[in-house]
Amino acid sequence: MLKVDLHCHSNVSDGVLAPSAVAAHARKAGVDVWALTDHDEVDGVAAARIAAQDLGMRFVSGVEISITWAKETVHIVGLQVDETNPALLAGLARTRAGRDARGREMAAQLATVGIPDAYEGALKYVGNPDLMSRTHFARYLIEIGACANVPEVFKKYLTEGKPGYVPHSWASLADAVGWIRGAGGVAVIAHPGRYKFNQMAQGVLFDEFKQLGGTAIEVVTGSHTPDQYAVYAQLANQYGFLASRGTDFHAPGEARIDFSLLPPLPANVTPIWHDWF
Repeated sequence: MLKVDLHCHSNVSDGVLAPSAVAAHARKAGVDVWALTDHDEVDGVAAARIAAQDLGMRFVSGVEISITWAKETVHIVGLQVDETNPALLAGLARTRAGRDARGREMAAQLATVGIPDAYEGALKYVGNPDLMSRTHFARYLIEIGACANVPEVFKKYLTEGKPGYVPHSWASLADAVGWIRGAGGVAVIAHPGRYKFNQMAQGVLFDEFKQLGGTAIEVVTGSHTPDQYAVYAQLANQYGFLASRGTDFHAPGEARIDFSLLPPLPANVTPIWHDWF
């Protein structure tokens, strides 16, 4: 059975390791098929492809696009995309715009609760200046001892109603799916169990995604709990989606689950990669 991981990040977005180092980490854990899916950026894809080929892994070009849907941030993964597609590149550039100003406002809020210089602190962890994110601020808050780990950060800061939370209007669902399909790729809803939608809203999201040409949802992913694997397997079948799998890896020791520990997809779903090889 192929060990497939179709969701992870490098320092081109909010990961810690360079694309080649992520590839090596995945391969060491036994991954056979690997995708790099950096947030709103494809600059790491070429290096990732070379590294994967050198390591004997099959490579899938990818990206994770931030969208705003029902006033919430949702992530759409694009797989098998042509990373040189002009419309995709232009759309991603528009999506990245405004992150710096947002970061400065996040830092200003943190300063009012006794955490100064958070912008400069977060900037130390940023590999791509266009992609400052909450993850970079979280790493800085851990560094200075304000929190012990990432889950504690997001309990105390950077989420709605907490200091450091600044909403941002991203691309639309139609934009993201359109860019991905226009670049020859397939669209996947990332970690659907992570969003705070009730059953009705989630159903509306899935229906709209399918109507726009969306292909799959992530069933087994690092931010799903084991009981959610079965839930989203059932929903994938109910809505006629293929199933995807990925750790959502950002850094060694930072995620709930690493490459070597993520379980396979349930047997009752059709993997998104079923006809790729």
